[in-house]
Amino acid sequence: MSRPDGRTADELRPVRLTRGWLDHAEGSVLVEFGATRVLCAASATEEVPRWRRGSGQGWVTAEYAMLPRATNTRGDRESVKGRLGGRTQEISRLVGRSLRACVDYKALGENTIIIDCDVLQADGGTRTAAVTGGYVALVDAIAWLQKRGRCKGSPLVASVSAVSVGIVDGEPRLDLCYEEDSAAETDMNVVCTGTGDFVEIQGTAEREPFGRAMLGQLLDLATAGCAELGRLQAEALGG
Repeated sequence: MSRPDGRTADELRPVRLTRGWLDHAEGSVLVEFGATRVLCAASATEEVPRWRRGSGQGWVTAEYAMLPRATNTRGDRESVKGRLGGRTQEISRLVGRSLRACVDYKALGENTIIIDCDVLQADGGTRTAAVTGGYVALVDAIAWLQKRGRCKGSPLVASVSAVSVGIVDGEPRLDLCYEEDSAAETDMNVVCTGTGDFVEIQGTAEREPFGRAMLGQLLDLATAGCAELGRLQAEALGG
C-alpha cells in the first residue's frame, strides 16, 4: 500500500532534533517528526514537591500543551477555558512517566526537572515526539545540574524514545502521520528504552480487533523505530 508521503511501511518520517532552541531553559530541543513540531524545554529547580522533601530524592515531571493554531483549525487555549482537557492531562502524564523511567532519583538529589512540551504544529505523533525530544532536553538539564555539583552521581540510567504504529488498510505501519492516524483500524503508541525494553504500550482497535500475531508485528515495528530514534538522539547529543 502506498503511504501519503511515499514512505515504506517500516520507515520513520524525517526526524530532526535541534538542541539549545531556547536561550534561557536549562535544556531545550525542537523536535520534528515530519511536519509535527514540538518544542521541549527542561527547567531545573533546587527543590522538590512537598511530599518528596527530606527524602534525598529528586523528581521529574512534564506538561504538554498545543498552540491554538497547531492544527488546521484554531483550538481555544485551555488556560482561557479554565481547565485542562482530558487528552492534555493524559499526554502530560505519559511524558512524565516515560522520562522518569530513565532517571535515578537518588543520584538526581533533591532537584526537580520539569519538561514543558508545546506543540507548535501537529501532524500526528505529537506525544511520541514529546517523549523523544523531552529526553534530549532532560539530558541537557541534568548536565547543567552536574556542572554545578548539584547531583550526587550520574542520574541517567537509560535513554528513552517513543513512536506510533498502527494498522492502515490492513497494513502495519510505523510513525503515522495525521492522515493515516485518523484512518487507522488500530492505533498504538510505544515507549522504549535504549535497550529495547518497554516503558509503556498504548494500543486500541478503532474498528476490528487485532490478534496476537499482529500485535507482535506492531511491536517489532515500534522497537525498530525506537532503536533508530535512539541513534538520532545520541547523534544530537554528540555521542
